[in-house]
Amino acid sequence: MSSVAPHLIVFANEKGGTGKSTTCVHTAVALAAQGVSTALIDLDHRQRTSARYLENRAETARRREITLPSPSWSVYAGDSTQGLNEAIAQAAMNADVVIIDTPGRDDAMARYAATAASTLVTPMNDSFVDFDLIGQVDPENFKVKRLSFYSELMWETRKTRAKADGTSIDWVVLRNRLHHMEARNQRRVGEALTELSKRVGFRVIPGLSERVIFRELFPSGLTLLDRGQLGELGVSHIAARQELREMIAGFALPMLSERQPAQSAA
Repeated sequence: MSSVAPHLIVFANEKGGTGKSTTCVHTAVALAAQGVSTALIDLDHRQRTSARYLENRAETARRREITLPSPSWSVYAGDSTQGLNEAIAQAAMNADVVIIDTPGRDDAMARYAATAASTLVTPMNDSFVDFDLIGQVDPENFKVKRLSFYSELMWETRKTRAKADGTSIDWVVLRNRLHHMEARNQRRVGEALTELSKRVGFRVIPGLSERVIFRELFPSGLTLLDRGQLGELGVSHIAARQELREMIAGFALPMLSERQPAQSAA
């Protein structure tokens, strides 16, 4: 590990059910598979979805007597920013990237983690129900009327961070669970996101579509990148794996920019 501060990726959305933990764990495993030293901190000490996924992964590796690329992980159950800073520092001792999974609710530690992020990822389902977290639209023409509280909070957070240490937080809105049959809704949501992104300054990238395979793999802790452990893959599984690769590429993480394409396809 280098002596510089780790790249901190924070997955945050105050609304639950957006695929946050799924994308968080898959990102951590994908980075580890590419040789990036990675640590994950799960702030949701009640549900522990990310931690449980990685525990299942470790158990599968033990049971099958195989080696699976994995990040280190821990659960932070404290309620102080000092304690969280210490947990991040501890994780960074052996990692160049620290990933934080936050609870799907209003949470003080989640908000603090967002202020410290290098890359802030906000997964959202492709609907105006989820869009309402970051912006409100006119019910007649679906144009953005105003920012929602979360966008205002992130806007102020990014300005404060830039003034404090000159750091620009890369805010990425991840469009999860796209449904191919809802073309008109997807277009409207996409147009609203594009409009809002110009006002607030986030990037929009495609995430993972609604596929059962992502839920089926949870008990084993495997991912679609674990070739040789999943048996023969169908066309939909291959498509899902490509979605995962494109999502990781969309984050535009600096530690991957100089790596060869062959490595990123591992």
